[in-house]
Amino acid sequence: MENTKKQTILIVDDELIVHQILRDNLVADGFNVLQAKDGVEGLTIASLRHPDLILLDILMPQMDGLTMMQKLRTQDTWGKKVPIILLTNLSPNEERIMKRIVEDEPAYYLVKTDWNINNIIDKIRERLNRSKD
Repeated sequence: MENTKKQTILIVDDELIVHQILRDNLVADGFNVLQAKDGVEGLTIASLRHPDLILLDILMPQMDGLTMMQKLRTQDTWGKKVPIILLTNLSPNEERIMKRIVEDEPAYYLVKTDWNINNIIDKIRERLNRSKD
């Protein structure tokens, strides 16, 4: 591997089991992992650490994921462009979710019940490769 710098993924989710599964698999796959339990903490960590990609739950206490994404997108150049993968159990057909995904590209949407960990890691790699272009 030519690039020896590990890429950093920020997981923002209020479900502990989701954190553990994602963290363990991402670390095993060679990523650095940062974690936050809600949008407030996630926004702070993202703003300070500038991860390469954010895995973001939509429904959380304190600040939901869509609000966090909107705040990131208005902060600075990095915040406007950082790839975000939304993880949720909500249907992507909900109008407010689709509107935000379209407005806040680069964002991608995965329904938690439809994915497995390998799908998520594949999608992370795809998004990171796309953001290099």
